[in-house]
Amino acid sequence: MHILVLQHAVVEHPGIFRSFLARDDHTYDAVELDQGAALPALDGYDALWVMGGPMDVWQEAEHPWLRAEKALIKDAVQTRNMPFLGLCLGHQLLAEALGGHVGKSNVPEVGVMDVSLTAAGTAATIFAKLPQRFGCLQWHSAEVITMPVGAICLAASAACAVQAMQWGAQAFSAQFHIEIEPDTVLNWAEIPEYAVALGAGGVERMGADAAVHMAVFNQMAEQLYTNWMAING
Repeated sequence: MHILVLQHAVVEHPGIFRSFLARDDHTYDAVELDQGAALPALDGYDALWVMGGPMDVWQEAEHPWLRAEKALIKDAVQTRNMPFLGLCLGHQLLAEALGGHVGKSNVPEVGVMDVSLTAAGTAATIFAKLPQRFGCLQWHSAEVITMPVGAICLAASAACAVQAMQWGAQAFSAQFHIEIEPDTVLNWAEIPEYAVALGAGGVERMGADAAVHMAVFNQMAEQLYTNWMAING
C-alpha cells in the first residue's frame, strides 16, 4: 500500500505507525502543508492519512490551504471511497469536509484520559481486540460538534461526545492520539499553541503520565493499525 500522509507540523507525523508501515513494506509520502507544500493528485495513492496540528479547521484566513485540504479529503473519501485515517485535526477535518461541524470544546482535554467505545465502536472491526475503555493521550481544545450525515460515533469521553468516528466502510478517525512514541510529548511541547495548553509544569506531568502508559499505548496502536489494514488491505 502506498499512502499519502498530510501533516500540519513536522513533529506531528504518523509516530509509531511508521515502524509498522516499514515492517510490512508499505510506503508513504508525507506532505507538510504548514510549510507551503502543494497537495498532490490522489492518483497513485492507495489511502489517505491526515495527522494532527496546532491550527483549527476554521482558520482558513490564516491557513488558506485548509480549504483545498478539505476538498481533497472529500474527494478521497466521498468520491473515490479511498481508505482514510484521521487523527486529532485529521478527525476534525474529515467531519468538516463531509458536512459536519467542528467548534471549540466546552472542556479542553489535555493529558492521559479515558475514552470509552460506544456500542457501535465495540462491534466495529477497527477497534477489535481493544478494551471497551482505555486510556489515551488527549491534546485538544476543539472537537466535532455535529457529525456528517451517515457518520457513526465509535467512541466518546466524559468531555467529548465524538472521540472516534466512521464514515462509510473505509474512513475512520479519532480525536485522541494513539500513535505516540517516547519522544512525542517533548517534541509536541515545542509547538507554542501546545505549550500554552499544557501550562506550568505540564510538560513534565504529561511526559511522566505518557511514559507510564507507553507500552500499552504502543500495543493498542499496533492493534488499531492491524485492524485498519485488515479492513483496507
